[in-house]
Amino acid sequence: MPNLPTYVLVTPARNEEAMIEGTIRSVIAQTVLPLRWVIVSDGSTDRTDEIVRSYSAQYEWIELLRMPERTERHFGGKARAFNAGKALLDHLSYDAIASLDADLTFESGYFAYLLEKLDADPRLGLVGTPYVEASGETFDYEFVSIEHVSGACQMFRRACIEQIGGYSPVKGGTIDCIAELTARMKGWRTRTFTDMTTLHHRQMGTAQRGPLGARFHTGKMDYVKGNSMLWQFFRVLYQLTQKPYMLRGLAIGAGYLSSVLRHVERPLAPELLQFVYREQRARLKAKFMGRAWQGMNGPGPQDKPLG
Repeated sequence: MPNLPTYVLVTPARNEEAMIEGTIRSVIAQTVLPLRWVIVSDGSTDRTDEIVRSYSAQYEWIELLRMPERTERHFGGKARAFNAGKALLDHLSYDAIASLDADLTFESGYFAYLLEKLDADPRLGLVGTPYVEASGETFDYEFVSIEHVSGACQMFRRACIEQIGGYSPVKGGTIDCIAELTARMKGWRTRTFTDMTTLHHRQMGTAQRGPLGARFHTGKMDYVKGNSMLWQFFRVLYQLTQKPYMLRGLAIGAGYLSSVLRHVERPLAPELLQFVYREQRARLKAKFMGRAWQGMNGPGPQDKPLG
């Protein structure tokens, strides 16, 4: 194993007794172990703390940080938990830090794989992989660029996370997207590498709502994270073709439209919102120019999906 960058982990966890042991076992089995892993119990009221303590007693590099109890589950809490865990690690000398959800499992070479990608390109500030749902559904990159890195596991170069200031505590979601967009706006490359995946044991967005409710919430978050109406129109058209047919796309479209009609505040700074618009215009142009080229001449240099 070549000399790879060193890394640390932070896992925000709230009432994850059913999932977190699998995640812990996956990390313990890694071919390249983290220097330190802070598991932040964000006001858990189940056996999460007990499970983490049983492992931290065996592995000195695992640490439990307990946050005060709170009455509701929201992503602003996840951001604060991550930032609190990161603060405990700031005194260490490390090259990369990963935010790791408490409901994932993955292969023993997973973090070595991500570190190799960071090591190969100093311009990369954020890397990750797709996830596969326990149902077998994979993350869909149509109308989502390969530059998008899922919040399930995001590995940042230390210089990048420090430049963007960690996660912004936005209630309702999009903390991972805001971090990713901010990184690109500041000149870093972000990238998902598809040769490896994680297994996600809770369907994304269903901790508090059913599958269609999760899609409606996805549409609301699409608005919050800055998707333009033109971009969202084509996104909904595509989602109409995915199972469950029609319902999935309609739910996403309804969620977005509800936010538009209610004039929901977007947490993105004006310069970041403009950056999102510019990226989306460029990707739509590249996508449809590529298809036009293919129709006339066969596959062309811009004929590639958005993700």
